[in-house]
Amino acid sequence: MTAARGRTGRPPLTEERKAAIRLEIAHAAVGLFIAQGVAATTGEQIGQAVGVSARTVWRYFPSKESCVRPLFSTGIDAIADALRRWPADRPLEEALDHLWTTDAVLPSPDIGALLRLTRTEPGLRAVWLQTHDEAEPAFARALAERAGLPADDLRPTVRAALLNAALRSAVEHHAWHTADPTTARADLEATLRTALAIAATGLI
Repeated sequence: MTAARGRTGRPPLTEERKAAIRLEIAHAAVGLFIAQGVAATTGEQIGQAVGVSARTVWRYFPSKESCVRPLFSTGIDAIADALRRWPADRPLEEALDHLWTTDAVLPSPDIGALLRLTRTEPGLRAVWLQTHDEAEPAFARALAERAGLPADDLRPTVRAALLNAALRSAVEHHAWHTADPTTARADLEATLRTALAIAATGLI
């Protein structure tokens, strides 16, 4: 009697490991984009920087520009999670206040440099805007849950749009106007707080 054939080769990657690989690729892509520009960077170079093949890079991302997506989305995911978790009887500002001191939300200097590239690189700009476009429904759902409103209620949708625009505008403003890395983190925190305060006043 012959033994039943079992599965051979490497075990499948866990979701955590896949996420880690995506993040490694993202950091490698950012470094190369900043050092030599987007046009001069290839999938092979990104893979080499991580120790994987170009085929692996394309398995995780459809284009070299999209490789930076995890770095754009991490902070947005943290904000949406904070909105869902914060008690409805507490001021919304408190839900986000503690996030400004975390690495998940405040970008590193390299991400600031990447955002500056979005001004001249349409592919990177498209990824940045798409990330925020997809974040808006997540913000709206979180705000609706927090307020006990139906998912299709207009109020959380409009508030999510205001919140999303304030966050994006603040991060862009900071990236494009702050050059001193020694004050970058404090400056970004202050800019985020100011942008949210402006959004909270609504349209005048």
